Amino acid sequence: MMDRVLRSISFIFHPLIMPLLGVLFYFSKSPRFIPKEIVQAKLISLFILTLVLPILLYFLLKTLNKVQSIHLKSTNERIFPLALNCVIVLIILQRIITASQIIELYYFFVGVLISTMACLMLAVFKFKASIHMISISGLFMFFINLSIHFSINILGTLVLMSIIMGAVATSRLHLKAHTYTELLTGVFIGTIPQLILVTYWL
Repeated sequence: MMDRVLRSISFIFHPLIMPLLGVLFYFSKSPRFIPKEIVQAKLISLFILTLVLPILLYFLLKTLNKVQSIHLKSTNERIFPLALNCVIVLIILQRIITASQIIELYYFFVGVLISTMACLMLAVFKFKASIHMISISGLFMFFINLSIHFSINILGTLVLMSIIMGAVATSRLHLKAHTYTELLTGVFIGTIPQLILVTYWL
């Protein structure tokens, strides 16, 4: 029963959905006026690029025997998906979220790109940082940055995110998917780029 719950936590808070959650949160909290049509267009585009396309690419890689499962258990399996994800984020930065349009989201995705590249480099050197922790800790840091930037009280959201981070970390440890070092490295890779890049838009 416990294994089933922990596997569900890992699945629900999969790294693929984290960038889209960040964008949804931004649009729900931003005091700036952004036409509804533009918001909808960007959300649809990001849904396709950050969720649908990676899933399709995963099945392609699986067909080509480049990956064995969606969990990417080995460092070799991670290289192609992470490299393709870097390309997807670059497309987002050039076509969907530009600095001249929405600067906060632009640097959020720049941070996502840096974190993904760091994870890719570690995979090349046979170190398996936790992608789950990279994604959720980066999102957590982005939420903190937004709360300061817009002077909004999101204490409840931050408390909930802290609980979710703990649950995800516990699930990864219990399922023996990662070690403490891999989890902490993931937190570091996720938070530091967002913390540094906030100076460009705060």
